[in-house]
Amino acid sequence: MASLPQKLVLINRTSYTNATLKQKRLIMERYFSMTVIASAMLVGCASTSNTSNDVANAYQSINSQQLAEHIKVLASDEFGGRAPSSKGEELTLAYLTDQFKALGFQPGNGDSFLQEVPLVSLEADSNMVLTIGGKDYQYKKDMVMGSSRISAKQSIKDSELVFVGYGVNAPEYNWNDYEGLDVEGKTVVMLVNDPGFATKNPDLFTGDAMTYYGRWTYKYEEASRQGAAGAIIIHETAPASYPWSVVENSWSGEQFGFQKENNNMDRVAVEGWVTTDVAKELVTKAGLDFDTMKANAAKGAYHVDMGDLTASVEVNNTIKKSISYNFIATLPGSEKPDEHIIYSAHWDHLGTDKTRKGDQIYNGAHDNATGTAGLIEVAEAFATLPQHPRRSMTFLAVTAEEQGLLGSKYYAANPVIPASQTVANINMDSLNLLGKVKDISVVGIGKSEMDSLLETAAKAQGRTVSGDPKPSSGGYYRSDHFAFANMGVPAMYAGGGSEALNEETANYRKRMSLVLRGCYHQPCDRYRDEWDLSGAIQDLQLFYQVGFDISEREEWPKWNANSEFQRK
Repeated sequence: MASLPQKLVLINRTSYTNATLKQKRLIMERYFSMTVIASAMLVGCASTSNTSNDVANAYQSINSQQLAEHIKVLASDEFGGRAPSSKGEELTLAYLTDQFKALGFQPGNGDSFLQEVPLVSLEADSNMVLTIGGKDYQYKKDMVMGSSRISAKQSIKDSELVFVGYGVNAPEYNWNDYEGLDVEGKTVVMLVNDPGFATKNPDLFTGDAMTYYGRWTYKYEEASRQGAAGAIIIHETAPASYPWSVVENSWSGEQFGFQKENNNMDRVAVEGWVTTDVAKELVTKAGLDFDTMKANAAKGAYHVDMGDLTASVEVNNTIKKSISYNFIATLPGSEKPDEHIIYSAHWDHLGTDKTRKGDQIYNGAHDNATGTAGLIEVAEAFATLPQHPRRSMTFLAVTAEEQGLLGSKYYAANPVIPASQTVANINMDSLNLLGKVKDISVVGIGKSEMDSLLETAAKAQGRTVSGDPKPSSGGYYRSDHFAFANMGVPAMYAGGGSEALNEETANYRKRMSLVLRGCYHQPCDRYRDEWDLSGAIQDLQLFYQVGFDISEREEWPKWNANSEFQRK
């Protein structure tokens, strides 16, 4: 029989899914008094020890039916794609607040469940052209340009083009594509990913596994530090790990950043992407060979002038300042409440594109309504325990991940819980929808003791721990755990696997993986009844178990000695 908190959540889920906005507010008011009772019951049970059966029952309480209900709500058309500072954000935060109150969680930021994140949105006028070599290149079709400067108008005019290989300045790898080069006033053109991917040489950077130097965020940052006027990344599907359509959708429309005193005037004036075909055309116009340039760029630090080619483009921005929010809720520890295990997921997606024909809503069901729903499910498991875990369990749903991990970056710079009180981080981003597997993939395997804790929990499921199936995509630097790693907090990002449980699951995986890949950052990322959530449940149960185990042991997880991250 379900406990009172469980019953409340089940009632709320059903009611909430079918209710109007007015009814939803009434639901919250109706059940708030019951929530207080539930919280009191949980606190009142704090003297009761958790038995192995209690821990197992909480583990089994995580189920696909409840997970699906949460995903359906969060990924509904009503939520409009959950863009930051939108009506969808209001609905998402209200839903999370409702669910965590019902579970007896306390506000994680003083007396509030919310942390303000000051944002500014820049929406570039789509009526722009990039002119190079006497030819106009079209927005979205050929290129996507924008500016991170908080300014109504930024431009480059007749800016000389220079190819700078991978655009990397990495002293620890004895690599500097900018060495001896003055790029002031010029526009740098560079390849995506890093030299290790191109060569597959494990001794070059980290081989096939992308480093942070391969990320687009780094490349624009470094071009800015070098004093360039503009920065253009050449898109290629394999090294980017996503097709041009992702660039087209993700880098157009509203682009969010932080409100800063300097208005980001230390960034390049214009930054963006061009397609591979455009890049090849430009290189040919410069009297060079694209394949030769790529090969040279992977051999060592490299740059080459692109003849007399110059670039001109004007970016006209609509500027809106707003406040978005991270959501944070805590279940206080029974013995060490000041020590926190933090579970994280991003609640945001791309919102709604009113200029798009047909379906305009980027529902973000897989990315990342699944992870946000997973937070609720794992939280409920902890709430069902007769005694709270020894350490506090804190759940953080961050904003603006799709805009460059902004919510988690802001949290890391302004932590509600200091790093010195944060034991570990477990991150959930795009849960496994491909059914049960015999292994679990760890993104960034080998970085910390979290791997061995996961291995122990996985063994109980009859699973093994495997590495990242696609290390070239740079997954460890592409989700919100990265902010915690930079704080010095051991952070785990794991999920799914590559070895199907049986032949039936293997056949389903072949078909559904094509759907999921094709719908990444597309309007078709919607909830589907045909999804097999059993793999997601496997992983959520592991995340619960690892967090519980960390809570109960005396030692804090440590970074491995060879990791680039260490406690500060």
